Amino acid sequence: MKTPPAALLFDVFGTLVDFRSSIALDARARFGAGFDGEAFADAWRAEYQPAMQRIRDGNRGYVPLDVLHRENLDRILPRFGKDGLSEAERAEFNLVWHRLTAWPEVPAALRRLRTKFRLAPLSNGNIALMVDMAQHNDFRWDAILGADIARDYKPKPVVYEAACAAFGLPPERCMMVAAHSDDLAGAAKSGLMTAHIARPDEHGPGKGEAAPSVPVDFAARDLAHLAELLLS
Repeated sequence: MKTPPAALLFDVFGTLVDFRSSIALDARARFGAGFDGEAFADAWRAEYQPAMQRIRDGNRGYVPLDVLHRENLDRILPRFGKDGLSEAERAEFNLVWHRLTAWPEVPAALRRLRTKFRLAPLSNGNIALMVDMAQHNDFRWDAILGADIARDYKPKPVVYEAACAAFGLPPERCMMVAAHSDDLAGAAKSGLMTAHIARPDEHGPGKGEAAPSVPVDFAARDLAHLAELLLS
């Protein structure tokens, strides 16, 4: 193994939290038990990458993910016949992203990893979003890094590089932990170590990554397994 990392940097949406089930549950509570919450969650999430790409390409200045999520919500509500929601209802609904529920093993695994490593989210989510999600799930971070710090979105190199710099560490002493091979490929290009977390059901049964499609330093079944690999 290479020199052990000093810091672990985490993707959050999909890697640490089950956004699809969380949003589907909230949507059904809001719109009725017969509402297709999973389809709504999928539609909302499908707008995520295109919205960020305009910023990555330089066609729009940086805005926090909360703003993009709200614009995306306004875009999809008419498709589900829910464009009658008031401004206040839309603003409150948008906060569902702040209270997404962690995958079952994550809080305990983070507590174990924090005994040896510095921990921080390296997410496209803005700081306020990450703070609320940490409080909701009892995540204990040493810092909150990512898009708000770099003023850009992954997988742009500046996002990974700014996170390492914030910890005062060279990239080779930091490890990116994610359930998405494209994120890990971006981190590796910036010199970070990488660990893949299998989330085969992230986008629905069998619709996630069960294994990485790029070379990684570690491939784990879940975050508890990664803790075993790193702390053994």
